Amino acid sequence: MAVAESRIHNPKSKVQNPKFSLPWGITIGYLTIMLLLPVTALLLQASEVGLTEFWRIATSAIALSAYNVTFVTALVATAVNGVFGLLIAWVLVRYNFPLKRVVDAAIDLPFALPTAVAGLTLANVYSENGWIGSLLAPFGIKIAFSRFGVFVAMLFISLPFIVRALQPVLQEMEHDIEEAAWSLGASKFQTFWQVIFPPLFPALLTGIALGFSRAVGEYGSIVIVSSNIAFKDLIASVLIFQRLEQYDYAGATVIGTVLLGISLLILLAINLLQAWGKRYQ
Repeated sequence: MAVAESRIHNPKSKVQNPKFSLPWGITIGYLTIMLLLPVTALLLQASEVGLTEFWRIATSAIALSAYNVTFVTALVATAVNGVFGLLIAWVLVRYNFPLKRVVDAAIDLPFALPTAVAGLTLANVYSENGWIGSLLAPFGIKIAFSRFGVFVAMLFISLPFIVRALQPVLQEMEHDIEEAAWSLGASKFQTFWQVIFPPLFPALLTGIALGFSRAVGEYGSIVIVSSNIAFKDLIASVLIFQRLEQYDYAGATVIGTVLLGISLLILLAINLLQAWGKRYQ
C-alpha cells in the first residue's frame, strides 16, 4: 500500500527508465540498422586498403580537386542562401501579396522534383542557348557545364531547407518586442540586429547545416548541369561513381570515407556554433 501510494503521489515514478523502454530500444535498433551499420561497413572496407594506399588515394590531385569543388562550393552556396533564404522567409511571413500561396508552395519544388529533372531544367535554362544563359553568353559568362553551374544547382537544392527552418520562428515572433524597441529609440537596423536576429540565429544555422548536407551529397542534378571534368567542376560524389564504373572499389571507398569524415567535422562545427548561438540567445 505504501509503495502504491508513493507512486500515486509521485508522478515522476511513472516515467520509465529509457534503458529498458520499448520506444528507446526501437530507436536504437532502427538507428543501428539504418545509420551505424552502413557507416561501420564503409569504414571497415576502407581499412582493408592499408594506410599508405589510403593516403595515396585520398590525397591524389584529382581527389583534392573534387573535395575543393564539393565543399567550397557547397559552403558558398549555403552562405548565399542563408542571406536570401532569410529575406524570402521574412517576406512570406510579414507581407501579403498576390499569389503568395503559390510562391510559398514553389519553395518546396526542389523537394518534389527528381534530381535528374532539376538538373535537366537548370541545364536548359542556363546553357548558352537557354533563357538566362543566352543573355550572359555575350559577356563571356558561362554557367551550365562549369563550376558556376555546380554552384547554381547547389543553390537550387539547398534553398528550401533554410526558408522552412526560419518560417516557424518568424511566425511565432511577437511584434510587441519590435514596437518596444522602436519606442525606446532603436532604429530599424538596430531592432533587426539586436532584437530580431538573435532568436533567428539558431534556426538559420540549422537551415544552413541541412542545406549544406544536401548540397554535399547531391548527385543527380549536378551530374547533368556540370561537365564533370577533373580539375574543373568534378564533385566528389561524381568521382565516386566514376571510380565504381571503372571497378575501382577501393578508390571509391576511400573517397567516400574522406567525404564522410569531412562532412561530419563541418556539421559538428556548425552544431557547436548553433549551441553557442542558443547560449547567446
